[in-house]
Amino acid sequence: MKQYKIAVAGTGYVGLVAGVCFAEKGHQVICVDVDERKVETMKQGICPIYEQDLEELMQKNYKEGRLDYTTDYKNAYKDADAIFIGVGTPEQPDGSANLSYIATVSRQIAESIEKDCLVVVKSTVPIGTNDKVEQFIKDFLVNDVKVEVASNPEFLAQGTAVKDTLQAKRIIIGTESKEAEKKLMEIYEPFKLPIVSVNRRSAEMIKYASNDFLALKISYMNDIANLCELVGANIQDVAKGMSYDPRIGANFLNAGIGYGGSCFPKDTKALKYLAKQHGYKLKTVEAAVDVNAEQKVKLFKKASERMITFNGVKIAILGLTFKPGTDDLREAPSIDNVELLLKNNANNIYAYDPVGEDNFKKRYPTEINYVSTPEEALKDANICFIFTEWNEIKAIKPEMYKKLMKTPLVYDGRNIYDVKEMKDEGIEYYSIGR
Repeated sequence: MKQYKIAVAGTGYVGLVAGVCFAEKGHQVICVDVDERKVETMKQGICPIYEQDLEELMQKNYKEGRLDYTTDYKNAYKDADAIFIGVGTPEQPDGSANLSYIATVSRQIAESIEKDCLVVVKSTVPIGTNDKVEQFIKDFLVNDVKVEVASNPEFLAQGTAVKDTLQAKRIIIGTESKEAEKKLMEIYEPFKLPIVSVNRRSAEMIKYASNDFLALKISYMNDIANLCELVGANIQDVAKGMSYDPRIGANFLNAGIGYGGSCFPKDTKALKYLAKQHGYKLKTVEAAVDVNAEQKVKLFKKASERMITFNGVKIAILGLTFKPGTDDLREAPSIDNVELLLKNNANNIYAYDPVGEDNFKKRYPTEINYVSTPEEALKDANICFIFTEWNEIKAIKPEMYKKLMKTPLVYDGRNIYDVKEMKDEGIEYYSIGR
């Protein structure tokens, strides 16, 4: 196996996971970030994000000398064989992707590289961005070197990002030359995974098309769930019946309070914006965006119909992150619902999450009481909202709600419990699509 010298720009979910996994597969990797404190923390073996197995692999590969971290991008980039860009492309108010971080890194690369180099964009970017990145780098090159840009979108799920990289179903690479294709294939050769090689624009579109298809699937099931409630069907039974059809599959059929995280909300809006730029209306994607926005606050609306006021009422919130296995709060339904509760004079909120508390405190440092167990949140509560299906929350037996709460009124956004069981325990229970 050929060992490559790889620099990775950005140490968020995309960049850090990629860098660590490249090192794990034998390459020499240096991860670049602008935050000195973060770099020092990583050098000490402390992972800046909550992600299964990542910290252990960071420590192992740093100790074995294949992985390092730096703020000195010039030295990191100057003699790299390949530079992977994994910086953020956050959503702008109009739904378009903010490419300023990509531009900054591209300029730094152009001014730093001293040998022929392959620049690989892993960040999710609008179709055609890689063409612009290549031209931008060439415009600002300081040294007489050859640069090519390739697209290599990531397909990570937070909470399983390391596994999703090392055991990916496929690796997508988008190149415009045989030379770039060969180098990128050699970098991924030790992963021993299927590689789909296409042109750059197709690779960029594969990323958006994949994420938006899954978002569509979720929104469709939530739409059907809402109809199930009106006609007396059970969405879980419906999903089970659908799941046996191989054309549909069993994944992403769980109804709930909408999708969140760093990808689906941003990518659906970005593709919608891109289509609009080209004079095309993506009706299916627009529908998914609309359904999701309404679905996220469905529990609050149900509670509002039931309650005369939230003022002075003890409210228990179980789960803050957008899904289990991560401390990420981006687009989490808990945020939308807490915001509405506070606007409607809720002044006695107790929240529990096994890992998301610190990040939630950055948004709501004093407005909410944070507790270390679900039982503390439920003690003498009048209402309980379930926003995340952590195992710690799923482990709570139905009878505990009756025992601990002053008035056992439960709004479950993840359909954790059996409707009949909750009713038999004397709990007023509201879920999604049942």
